[in-house]
Amino acid sequence: MKAQTVDVKTSTGRILCCTVFRPGGKKLLGKGHLISEEDIRVLESEGMDKIWVTELEDGEIGEDDAVCAVASEMGCGCYEIKLGAGGRANLIATEACCVLVDDDLLKQVNCTASVVIATSLNFSFALPGQRIATVKSAPFAVSKSDLDGLVNMLKDRGPILQARPMRKPSVGILYTDPLSGERARLMFESIMRQRLDHFAPVATTALSCIEEETAVARSLQHLLRSKPSVILVASTTAPAGPEDVIGRALVRTGGQMERFLAPVEPGNLMLLSYKDDIPMISAPGCFRSAKANVVDLVLPPLLARYRVSTWEIACLGHGGLLI
Repeated sequence: MKAQTVDVKTSTGRILCCTVFRPGGKKLLGKGHLISEEDIRVLESEGMDKIWVTELEDGEIGEDDAVCAVASEMGCGCYEIKLGAGGRANLIATEACCVLVDDDLLKQVNCTASVVIATSLNFSFALPGQRIATVKSAPFAVSKSDLDGLVNMLKDRGPILQARPMRKPSVGILYTDPLSGERARLMFESIMRQRLDHFAPVATTALSCIEEETAVARSLQHLLRSKPSVILVASTTAPAGPEDVIGRALVRTGGQMERFLAPVEPGNLMLLSYKDDIPMISAPGCFRSAKANVVDLVLPPLLARYRVSTWEIACLGHGGLLI
């Protein structure tokens, strides 16, 4: 970029190097603004005859074009791109969704000196109209060769971000207790409703049963028939692992264990199993309180029908201390 002070009359099509204020302190034109013929008339009416501007040189791309190019290649899903002030492009969710982020690729992009990207947390929930990412350029312009290299990397390895919509999410809930399933329902139902109400409208099917292997397996099979986004097992006991009643019942339904133990506190005894594409979760103690726990971390992707892997559970350890 080449910065210089020029006559206002000859500044059409050039870029402001700094914000211009009226004598009273009110902003007239912002830094990075592309000066138009109308702007010249306004500047002259304010008594200005000189102005500090810059212009693109060969091999450079303006900041707005640069961030739009990156924003167009960095993600997929239910969002729109809105150009912001000062070389920014914002990604705005258009539906209730779960934000999925490729952290390694994001870090590599942010090691460049020309464009940086900020996103919502991986697995976070977003409402329509919520900003889920921002792309910011170096002031005024970036090198075309640097931008081309970044865009090509995104085309080859992207997306960095997915806005995965939650369309008609549903939850199967099984309340279990060694003496009476209804006891578990009475203890946990209001907290369960409070937790699910945080997300988009969620359809629920709830059953209760005695915490005995055959009864639990039969109830799980009944819930599986409705093909919910996820099944949550809310037990009044604290199973120690896959060999306990809940774990054996999950296996009996044909479930394949994906993960036992999560690096999250509270919620480290979480057990995640899949029956075909339907996840089933047991998380001892996590339904006694509305405070954040491992269930809140994994519900958004599961409600968006994304298959959470054991590796992704392992990655929850960074930031997994919730209390």
